[in-house]
Amino acid sequence: MQNCKADLTRLGFLFWSALCLTVWAGPAAGESMDPVDIQEWEVPYEGRPRDPFAASADEIWFVGQAGNYLARFTPSTGEFFKRDLPDAAGPHNLIVDSAGIVWYAGNRKGYIGRYDPDSDRIEKIPMPNPAARDPHTLVFDKDERHIWFTVQGGNFVGRLTVAGRAVDLIPVPTAYARPYGIKLAPDGTPWVVLLGTNKLASIDPGTLALTEYVIPAAAARPRRLEVTSDGRIWYADYRRGYLGRYDPDSKTFSEWALPSGGKSRPYGMASDERDRVWVVETGISPNQFVGFDTRTERVISVTPIPSGAGSVRHMNYHAGTGTVWFGTDRSTLGRARVRPK
Repeated sequence: MQNCKADLTRLGFLFWSALCLTVWAGPAAGESMDPVDIQEWEVPYEGRPRDPFAASADEIWFVGQAGNYLARFTPSTGEFFKRDLPDAAGPHNLIVDSAGIVWYAGNRKGYIGRYDPDSDRIEKIPMPNPAARDPHTLVFDKDERHIWFTVQGGNFVGRLTVAGRAVDLIPVPTAYARPYGIKLAPDGTPWVVLLGTNKLASIDPGTLALTEYVIPAAAARPRRLEVTSDGRIWYADYRRGYLGRYDPDSKTFSEWALPSGGKSRPYGMASDERDRVWVVETGISPNQFVGFDTRTERVISVTPIPSGAGSVRHMNYHAGTGTVWFGTDRSTLGRARVRPK
């Protein structure tokens, strides 16, 4: 069933020009459809392992948010390494650059950390404004000159210039917007979902001007996002159980109901080189790992996560192996093989 309506409104910022809704009927919660292979490893440390980043096929870094640590997992041997953070930083997210340096969000201490595994040295880059108290999610630009990041409670989007450690903070105009997930489009534009409201945002990397885009559904609460090769923005509507899309060229919104409907609570997301979006439904048990083909606009796979997961908050796609990595609230690291060997 499909229902489309058109409108065009401007209120000082870009609004929507069309909304298209597709309702999909498929397997019930807990049932599989063309499942992918998922393998999980139990993390030997307490403290909510999350946000793994595959630096290579055999080097997976992740944070222990509640346990205040950085960690590395070697899939070929099953070995784990832990680096404690004695300042109780509450690391929320990390990324690894091409030189092997780990950058992490010191969420509870208002800084971005730089960890060199070779020297075991940590450098802390503080936020220039104490209101930016909780750096959240990090992403590199194409050449790794900058790290773009969100500050959820402080209501900023930030940019760290790696070479000089300068930090620029861009306030979000909407109060309590809760900037959450962040990704870069192929043209280098950072896009952000604003979890506290029904909006997306983009930042001009040259001028740092921020533009908001209103999702037509007032109840929408986007939590994570991906950007496909055509520049379209795909987001997980956590509150309503939809996968949404914004097309910057046509300025139109579309959305698709996820398999578990209003119980879905879609959270962690990833996308692959075939522009398929992978999202985890966290509102049901076990959590479901769902694949959506953005070219055919249909759900292509539903796989219950073996451990149940509890919640999958962020995911990372490793193109070299065709795998999606994720952490769970059941204290496991997971690997979903979305491209056959």
